[in-house]
Amino acid sequence: MATKTADTKLSAELRENFGKGFARRLRAAGKIPAVIYGHGTDPVHVALPGHETALIVRRANVVLEIEVDGSQVLALVKDIQRDPVRQVIEHIDLLVVIKGEKVEVDVPIIFTGDPAAGMNVNVDANTVLLEVEATHIPQSVEVSVEGLEAGSHITAADIKLPAGAVLVVDPETLIVAISSPAGDSDIDEIAEADAAVAAEQAAESAESAE
Repeated sequence: MATKTADTKLSAELRENFGKGFARRLRAAGKIPAVIYGHGTDPVHVALPGHETALIVRRANVVLEIEVDGSQVLALVKDIQRDPVRQVIEHIDLLVVIKGEKVEVDVPIIFTGDPAAGMNVNVDANTVLLEVEATHIPQSVEVSVEGLEAGSHITAADIKLPAGAVLVVDPETLIVAISSPAGDSDIDEIAEADAAVAAEQAAESAESAE
């Protein structure tokens, strides 16, 4: 599903004061410091409504429709800085986008289904880099592992992409592989190897004794 702007509208306040102290006061007032940049424009420093913004940016690669100083701006969430302990949002970087332009984004992968009985699912990548329209960024792509047997694997080229999306990463990039759990045969092989080493050591000891 593509990101919509209908439920991502926010009203931002211009801010002229900077520094950690002012940022703390903003957050204490329920607002989030942010900067809007891109397309050759000077960075615009704003304050976003904290609660509404936090709810919206839970989604990956969301595009915000921001009203600031009487103008409407479309901006892609590029980076979110959070407090490492409390995980509250401290600052947001927003990249100006234009309808119809292409952007490269890491899109989350959702794995569905279950492999064949007893098989292990080994995930190698949780996101895939795609080129998509800025205002039609998919929230996720799905990869099914339903019924897959040991030795099966899925690469980036195997992912069914949303309409208009183009794969950016190497098509051979491994996404997920299916393997069988270690069984009795593996244990037997290890035991045989240990026995062979022990026999070799015993032979060497006997030769030394002679």
